[in-house]
Amino acid sequence: MYVIESKGGAIACMFLALLFLGTWPAILTLLERRGRLPQHTFIDFSITNFLVAVLIALTIGQIGDDKPSMPNFITQLYQDNWPCALFAIAGGVFLSVGNLAAQYAWAFLGLSLTGFICSSIIVVIGTTVNFFLDGRINPPEIIFPGVACFLVAACLGSAVHSSNSADNKAKLRSHTNESEDIEDGTVRVKKTEVGTADYLIIVENNRAIKVFGMNTWLGLGIAFFAGICFSLFSPAFNLATNDQWHTMKDGVPHLVVYTAFFYFSSSCFVIAVILNIIFLYYPVLNLPQSSLTAYLNDWNGRSWALLAGLICGFGNGFQFMGGQAAGYAAADSVQALTLVSTFWGILLFGEYRKSSRRTYILLVSMVLMFIAAVGILMASSGHRKER
Repeated sequence: MYVIESKGGAIACMFLALLFLGTWPAILTLLERRGRLPQHTFIDFSITNFLVAVLIALTIGQIGDDKPSMPNFITQLYQDNWPCALFAIAGGVFLSVGNLAAQYAWAFLGLSLTGFICSSIIVVIGTTVNFFLDGRINPPEIIFPGVACFLVAACLGSAVHSSNSADNKAKLRSHTNESEDIEDGTVRVKKTEVGTADYLIIVENNRAIKVFGMNTWLGLGIAFFAGICFSLFSPAFNLATNDQWHTMKDGVPHLVVYTAFFYFSSSCFVIAVILNIIFLYYPVLNLPQSSLTAYLNDWNGRSWALLAGLICGFGNGFQFMGGQAAGYAAADSVQALTLVSTFWGILLFGEYRKSSRRTYILLVSMVLMFIAAVGILMASSGHRKER
């Protein structure tokens, strides 16, 4: 079994996790904006996300000989380690529900703001809990200023959203019908520029989740709920691999990161499939009803959804591998994935395009604060003592 032991290797894993975990939400958002039902997308996404965990466990988790304190993946499946396995399973449940909630929050708030809200909750709750679970291996004089920077960035993110929302309302108020050609109830716009009122109307007409006229507080509530779920999955995984609460019998080795990741991803997959099958027949947010047959026949965008699951799976794997080496509190620096999501949001979806000068100033300030936050959290990386 290959284990990341160096601080440099841990930081490399965190950078890769940051890139991957900031990219897959953009793919799911793209599919939703093209009109694909989120239930169909999330089932496809969950399949490859789970397969990545199996692949990592059967390859990296099986490299080399067994060690008494670090058995290989298959060996550990037969050991009496269920107390810690249940923590990993609980973590997978939290992540699955959080991902599902975030998918709906993106439609209301966009990639950027949803990321800011979720990241702020994660660093306040999850990073603080991980700091104490890890035995304070991360220097508090470094890590807590990093947490503070995340909080400031989150506040700036809220200000960005408020300013950008005001900009969009102003665009729609000043919108004229000169460029519209209404035919069969569909608005078609000639030479539409990204960021204009016409563009906002086209997005609303094409997307699966209709948000015009919906309560903004609903989207914020969904995002806060997703953030709370996200803040709990990393501490649960930490408990699964390090057993700080001493739930395992004497002589039974702790779960290695790859075995915990397998249990974690298994429960994540099961919960995602169950919830989305329910949502097929009992949809939320006024989405149209679907069925398993309709899902199986829906190949429009399936390859993109499967790719998103692969990217997310490897991103989670890298985050946990880095966290096991450098401390899970430091690994929470991947919450700067919001920077990556913001990049995709601006590039692909025109977020903040043609906004006011005030919005751009706030946006740049937020990005700089997030860069400072991730740098500080990565600098707080410690080294876990051998068990």
